[in-house]
Amino acid sequence: MPELPEVETVRRTLIELVCGKTIQAVEVKLPRIVRTPEDPQLFAALLADQTIRDIGRRGKFLTFVLDDYILVSHLRMEGRYGLYQAADPVEKHTHVIFSFTDHTELRYKDVRQFGTMDLFSHEEAFTKPPLNKLGLEPLEESFTFEAFKKVIHQRTTMIKPLLLNQAYIVGIGNIYVDESLFQAGIHPERSANSLTTNELHRLYDAIKQTLQEAVAAGGSSIKSFVNGQGEIGMFQHQFKVYGRAQQPCTNCGQPIERYVVGGRGTHICPKCQSNKSKLKK
Repeated sequence: MPELPEVETVRRTLIELVCGKTIQAVEVKLPRIVRTPEDPQLFAALLADQTIRDIGRRGKFLTFVLDDYILVSHLRMEGRYGLYQAADPVEKHTHVIFSFTDHTELRYKDVRQFGTMDLFSHEEAFTKPPLNKLGLEPLEESFTFEAFKKVIHQRTTMIKPLLLNQAYIVGIGNIYVDESLFQAGIHPERSANSLTTNELHRLYDAIKQTLQEAVAAGGSSIKSFVNGQGEIGMFQHQFKVYGRAQQPCTNCGQPIERYVVGGRGTHICPKCQSNKSKLKK
């Protein structure tokens, strides 16, 4: 958390809140949040007088498009942005403050302190880590069935860890992998190369539909996710399996089970997603 739908929700909110604003100054209270450049003072100096022209997303990364630079921001577990008046008290765990010329401030808060920021030129942003080795974007036109099949069908790894690997498909975290596999009727421990063409089609459609519905609902608020305006997501009310261990399956009534697959907590319906291999509880 947050995953693609949550980051996309934040992106859309921030476009409304800060696009067109010009940065007057930047204060970095926790230097390790800034990775590129290594000197947080240089980071702040480069951002002065830059106007936010657009805000994009690549997988789970936000990309703030400025006049001369692109700021790449990863929220990690609990990072969040909020727009404040300059006179508003600065809340605890606020680590970076972007002060605008109109006397408002975009503040980055992160209780867990895992978030990152990297500042690149326009030419470098997508050719260097962390964006240069990311996989297919599941909500873009380039995410065709043939492209999906190409990265999936010949691999021998289990399908769930494969879908979580950002080098193949970006943005689908644990929640949405569980929901997509359930919708497609596929067990998470199936090897990717064992899936039939029909199953691949079902999974492809399930991924797109699940993510689209989650974005429309503003993402999922499991613990602390809120968008840039402090609003929670609502997709958690539509979960079919995730977080519903021992509750009846909405399709067949069988109790949902929770297992560990590839080191991640995993929720399945044992009847709708049957598999001959034995799982480890």
